[in-house]
Amino acid sequence: MNIPDIEYQPLDVIKRYQEKRLAETIDYLARFSPYYQRLFKENRIDTSKIKTFADLQSVPYTEKHALQLHNNDFLCVPREKVIDYITTSGTLGDPVTFAMTDADLERLAYNEKISFECAGAKQGDIFQLMTTIDKRFMAGLAYFLGIRKLGAGIIRVGNGIPELQWDTIQRIHPNTIIVVPSFILRIIKYAEEHGIDYRASSVKKAVCIGENLREQDFSLNLLGKSIRDKWNIELYSTYASTEMSTTFTECEHGCGGHHHPELIICELIGADGNPVAEGETGELTVTTLGVEGMPLLRFKTGDLARFHYAPCRCGRTTLRISPIVGRMNHMVKYKGTTLYPPAIFDVLDNTPYIDNYVMEVSNDETGNDHVLVKIGLREQPAFDVLKDVKDRFRAYIRVAPDVEIAGVEEIRKINFPDISRKPVKFIDKRTNNK
Repeated sequence: MNIPDIEYQPLDVIKRYQEKRLAETIDYLARFSPYYQRLFKENRIDTSKIKTFADLQSVPYTEKHALQLHNNDFLCVPREKVIDYITTSGTLGDPVTFAMTDADLERLAYNEKISFECAGAKQGDIFQLMTTIDKRFMAGLAYFLGIRKLGAGIIRVGNGIPELQWDTIQRIHPNTIIVVPSFILRIIKYAEEHGIDYRASSVKKAVCIGENLREQDFSLNLLGKSIRDKWNIELYSTYASTEMSTTFTECEHGCGGHHHPELIICELIGADGNPVAEGETGELTVTTLGVEGMPLLRFKTGDLARFHYAPCRCGRTTLRISPIVGRMNHMVKYKGTTLYPPAIFDVLDNTPYIDNYVMEVSNDETGNDHVLVKIGLREQPAFDVLKDVKDRFRAYIRVAPDVEIAGVEEIRKINFPDISRKPVKFIDKRTNNK
């Protein structure tokens, strides 16, 4: 395993290294980015004086809507240098296009290589990719490039179709799957229904994307426990986004996603626009390092997290990011309790008779948040389903939203619209949250 030396350095050494890279990034943006040239001019920023993290505080944040409104102005290279065009999933609005150069794709491969190595991967492993590599999606391409650079094998099966997943596992014998964790429960269920001894399969590890596996204290959440109770495979959480072109992946100790200092500068920003105190939750704000096509400066991701600074037992000294608490725009105030959709999803994913679901938030007659959860049933239990679901919510999140039973196919059409690459589980109908 080739762990970058910077990840073992004291935090003050990492800080000095990143500040040097920051100055290089600011200079690059001042020379080549139409958007940031305009931002620096309008705010009378002397870019030659931005040398430290403290200096960085004088630079305005980059918001998602700026990427949407001025997308082309973020491009720092001629169009003929662009190799690959990617779009975001549009979680917080209209999708944004990202143009990547050959150097950016090489950076992406390096990022995923060292991230997979963080999860214990090595040359000769075989990965089964259970997520899409097409539809302008960065993640699948990143995984392919990183695994190739690692010298491991990859099987591009794509998402869904449990029958095909098991056929592939039985034919090619991968030892690692890359998967949305709730889908693991689906392939377990398929295996149980079709007499497949999944515990004796070649799969020993899952690199999990898109959903939390852990609580804030790094213990497994309900979803993680449900998987582990059924199938004792190694579980590794990852966190990434298209805008960051960087991944935070757990090591074998499962205590947060490790930061790669050579790729990204991270801040946590509070609701007042200032950095939060150590240990507090804030909005992850990033400055990408080494991106050629569309680098970003102080980009607010919309994701809420905490940082952990104590050295990890694996030897890395870099900061670690907590499981994502939620998204800024998805916060719900319900009956005096602050909620984020992942907490709702965790309860529903681990209710055995629920096949699928969707969470809708709207305004009630007084303008407050109203939560309705529609559920589709695998079977009709003999007991009162609505009471049982509400009791589960009260036990886990202290309040119970309204629950309604709907048809499985009706919900499936909501979950998987033709234009979306990710399952739609949350619908925000609030007029005061736009």
